[in-house]
Amino acid sequence: MSAYYQFIDRHIDEQGVVTATYRSTQHAQGAWNPHEQHMAPASGIIAAELEQFQPREGMRIGRISFDIFGLIAAGEFSITTRVIRPGKTIELIESTMQANNKTCIVARVWRMCTSDSSEIAGLEDQPVTHPDQLPLWEGMTRWPGGYIQSLIVKVDPNHRAGHGIVWLSNEKAMVEGQEKSDFVHLMGMVDTANGTAVRQEDPFTWSFPNLDLQIHLYRYPSGRWLGLETVQQYGTDGIGLTSAILHDIHGPFGRSEQILTLRKMG
Repeated sequence: MSAYYQFIDRHIDEQGVVTATYRSTQHAQGAWNPHEQHMAPASGIIAAELEQFQPREGMRIGRISFDIFGLIAAGEFSITTRVIRPGKTIELIESTMQANNKTCIVARVWRMCTSDSSEIAGLEDQPVTHPDQLPLWEGMTRWPGGYIQSLIVKVDPNHRAGHGIVWLSNEKAMVEGQEKSDFVHLMGMVDTANGTAVRQEDPFTWSFPNLDLQIHLYRYPSGRWLGLETVQQYGTDGIGLTSAILHDIHGPFGRSEQILTLRKMG
């Protein structure tokens, strides 16, 4: 199988609400439990539904907010997408992913009008070394699961616990038999940031799953490589934060944040 998901069905009701049904493959398998999906491809398939939902010329996604309700069960699931705040220049769209009759993820997107702001454009985030100039990295292989095994990973030599730059790509389709856009390809790897610069020498002494994934896009990305310039911070009361500047091969394009629950294992 060369894809993370298999398409089953799509239904559009009289109000324009779209419900799509998929089945996950071994390549979407998570790192914490063998019977769950990894959040990265799960967020990618949701991003695919959001991107194709009632597209409008002159508007694009500016923010995606994913809230994780619990374990993302492997196997068959549905994604239901609707407009919850319509507007001519700004609209809020929601996708809900359900498996085994339980809500797994709720995602909300602000789709915003675009205009030429080049005369005032400016970025503080700086470009990082291009992936073509970096070596392959085996550091991610300490994590189990089919999703991690699907990745091609390169690392900056200054990488360390708690901070580092890695580049990710993969050769899998998001959905079997369907071409995926660069946007879906890249969004389907952003959640991986939480495992790229782990603060612990042994990442299995404490678990640190994220409860959300927030992505802000000041530029619409392109290309097949995702650069994650990641900082991971742990507080003293069982809560942490993984933050990343997001890069494609053209430079930085946005930022992500993931709130973490820190729990001692064993």
